[in-house]
Amino acid sequence: MGILLGLLTALAWGGADFIARFATHRVGTLRAMLYMQVTGFTLLTIFLPWLGGWGHLADGSGWRPWAWGVLAGCINGSATLAFYRSFEIGKIAVVGPVSASYPALTLLISWIGGERLTSVRVAGIILTLLGVVIVASCEKAPEESGAAGAAKNSRGLGWAVAAAFGFAVLFWLLGVRVIPRVGATQAVWLIRLTSSVVGLGAVFIARQPLQLPRGEVRWMALGMGLLDTAAFVFSNHGMRMEQVAVISVLGSLYGAVTVGLAAIFLREHISRWQWVGIVTIFSGIYLISR
Repeated sequence: MGILLGLLTALAWGGADFIARFATHRVGTLRAMLYMQVTGFTLLTIFLPWLGGWGHLADGSGWRPWAWGVLAGCINGSATLAFYRSFEIGKIAVVGPVSASYPALTLLISWIGGERLTSVRVAGIILTLLGVVIVASCEKAPEESGAAGAAKNSRGLGWAVAAAFGFAVLFWLLGVRVIPRVGATQAVWLIRLTSSVVGLGAVFIARQPLQLPRGEVRWMALGMGLLDTAAFVFSNHGMRMEQVAVISVLGSLYGAVTVGLAAIFLREHISRWQWVGIVTIFSGIYLISR
């Protein structure tokens, strides 16, 4: 069941990112992220009574569950801002593989923390990460040469590294500290609340106009908020059944999902190497599920 939840996480995140491609072109990355966070927070607030209630947030456990949730929300908000910024100023083919490499860092942190993985699952994780890198790095981009091309290719790389590190710490923290003390769904609610505040602050600092989404953007915000929040719920519940590193790797398949959706709905070309990457990914999933 944990493997299935990990795969559902990837599908939901891939769908949310696919919609985000259109939303960011209409309202910019910061406001698109803010709309997604606020929408997800609102939806989860409405449905939380049917998804386990308030749990440790309202059972007399004190301030500690709130503190852990707020910490996770701050890390998520900062990592998400870095993630969006890397895609705003950098090339997807360059920053994509870097930001999607966070499960390798999560695995390292988990190993340092004492979590043990079988050799088969280690091989599966390596294959899956390799497949993600192949799919993302083989996306076609305009060729550039010389110093100017190299400089342009490296733009956003620092932000991508920051996003990968932030997500790695977030998922490790969720698995070993936050979820046991806060609850799987309740942790997502706190993350959405805190990330909304972080996103709102970023919009004000950037002095961007703040207004309610209208027209198509309203439906895009609803889709992003619903899918992204569902992905976090799937991921958190998956971590209660499977090892943190395994769920993190499965969740990172969102990049391959986005490529697939683009190929189906936007008729974007998938190269031979990308197909090789997709096959490698599913081979890794098979080994992880053993």
